[in-house]
Amino acid sequence: MLYFLLKYLHVIGASVLLGTGAGIAFFMLLAHRTGNPVVVAGVARIVVIADFLFTATAVVAQPVTGVALAWTVGYSLWDGWILLSMLLYIVTGAFWLPVVWMQMRMRDLAGAAALDGKPLPSQYHLLFRLWFAFGFPAFAAVAGIFWLMIARPEIPFLDTM
Repeated sequence: MLYFLLKYLHVIGASVLLGTGAGIAFFMLLAHRTGNPVVVAGVARIVVIADFLFTATAVVAQPVTGVALAWTVGYSLWDGWILLSMLLYIVTGAFWLPVVWMQMRMRDLAGAAALDGKPLPSQYHLLFRLWFAFGFPAFAAVAGIFWLMIARPEIPFLDTM
């Protein structure tokens, strides 16, 4: 019973990470494409809340449920596929943390532009390009983790460590 509870929570957490990330990217991109500071500020405000409410919760739950699941099943945390998953998780976090700051800053810049009746400033556009670029390696790392969790491949170089 514990195994299925942990697995359920781990799969839900992974789904929340992937789904919330994809949803946030979609809505931010569409808001950005309007060029309307009011729309961008409103969407960015909701995106920041979603990131803290859903993504941050899943970010904490994933390693907890993952370690507990590995321990329950009897996997070593030194298995290559688990080590690589943890490395990719760190890579994802290294891109996600700056993205959260960028989203908050873009929200504030768009809100100020909306209040002043001005277009989105150049700093917003620079942050958006960085935000967009940071999404690719983060998404690829999460997709890689999904594959590793499903396939659990033997990774000879890592499995000998």
